[in-house]
Amino acid sequence: MSQSSTRVASASAETQSGSYRFALTALTSLFFMWGFITCLNDILVPHLKNVFSLNYTQSMLIQFCFFGAYFLVSLPAGAIVRRISYKGGIVLGLVIAAAGCGLFVPAASYRVYGLFLAALFVLASGITLLQVAANPYVTVLGAPDTAASRLTMTQAFNSLGTTLAPMFGAFLILSAAAGATAGMTPEQADALRVAEASAVKMPYMALAAAFLLLAALFAALKLPAFEADEDFDPITEGRSAWSYRHLVLGAVGIFLYVGAEVSIGSFLVNFLGQAHIAGMPEAEAAHYVAYFWGGAMIGRFVGSIAMRSIEGGKALAFNAVIAAILLLFTVFTSGSVAMWAVLAIGLFNSIMFPTIFSLALYGLGKYTSQGSGILCLAIVGGALLPVAQGALADTVGIQHAFLMPVLCYAYIAYYGMKGHRAS
Repeated sequence: MSQSSTRVASASAETQSGSYRFALTALTSLFFMWGFITCLNDILVPHLKNVFSLNYTQSMLIQFCFFGAYFLVSLPAGAIVRRISYKGGIVLGLVIAAAGCGLFVPAASYRVYGLFLAALFVLASGITLLQVAANPYVTVLGAPDTAASRLTMTQAFNSLGTTLAPMFGAFLILSAAAGATAGMTPEQADALRVAEASAVKMPYMALAAAFLLLAALFAALKLPAFEADEDFDPITEGRSAWSYRHLVLGAVGIFLYVGAEVSIGSFLVNFLGQAHIAGMPEAEAAHYVAYFWGGAMIGRFVGSIAMRSIEGGKALAFNAVIAAILLLFTVFTSGSVAMWAVLAIGLFNSIMFPTIFSLALYGLGKYTSQGSGILCLAIVGGALLPVAQGALADTVGIQHAFLMPVLCYAYIAYYGMKGHRAS
């Protein structure tokens, strides 16, 4: 190759690298936003439980409707991304998420639980489209061997959102629920419930505005273009992403991981309020939830660097085993030991989602966006397993219900040790 050709190639590589860095920087804002909005559900669960006098199973319908959207929307979202590109999918997802946030206003005004659930479903549909577009986009913005590291880094900013959301929710939502109805007349108690329901209006309107602003920014940005399985035709080619065993096993891993993480996070406020654990009021307990998600954030920042030299499967298996052990301490101890054991799980959750996601997509080539849709479909675990844990909590108590996620982490350890290997 001539010297001039070498200089041209080098300049082209530098331009591409700079373009990738810019794109990754822009994408981190999305990961932050959907982490924030997802974790805010952990505040909505105890808040709406009080507003509508729900039991644990009924309150878990919040997570059921939110994560149920992943099951219904993920595969159509994959088809949309193939048609309108990763960038188009991101913009459309942001607009839909903004619409879902806006629906919280009539839900709070009419004080109907079903309207809150419908608003959550629309919001989650937008987040699902964002996930289907953004996660594989991160994996193709660089070398395949460092995809897990890149996805872990962007997921670290997702965890920054989940860390800040409980404090945001405690201040703007749960603070309005500090009053008690004891000793009030029926009219006064009803007025308090109206005020509690209305507490969600301002936070979610602010989030709607933020989503619309991001949609406008991403529509204007020039991002690297990648084909998203545009020529994929399972009928003529006789193969699809479903034929990759490590992807299917990874989808099971995503199902169980998200189900375990959401189940644990959803019960933290109520668990810390138990007299034999910490006896905290809800607003105070919500601040401690930030430790759970803050641990995930720290673990992802550290993991994004460490996993450049550590095999993803081994790191995944190790973290899953430690998380299971911490859950056993949560169930069979009390006081500060149980409290800090459950909060520490966040640190070991940190690398699980991005690592499972990147291991499952490894080697899929042009089936990557279809594979991403399948993996996002599996996020429905966040809808089903919390309801199961809610039913357990109503039956055997909230503490012993934490045994269910132990089984989830056992499977994740298997996937890290063996199941992720491409066949």
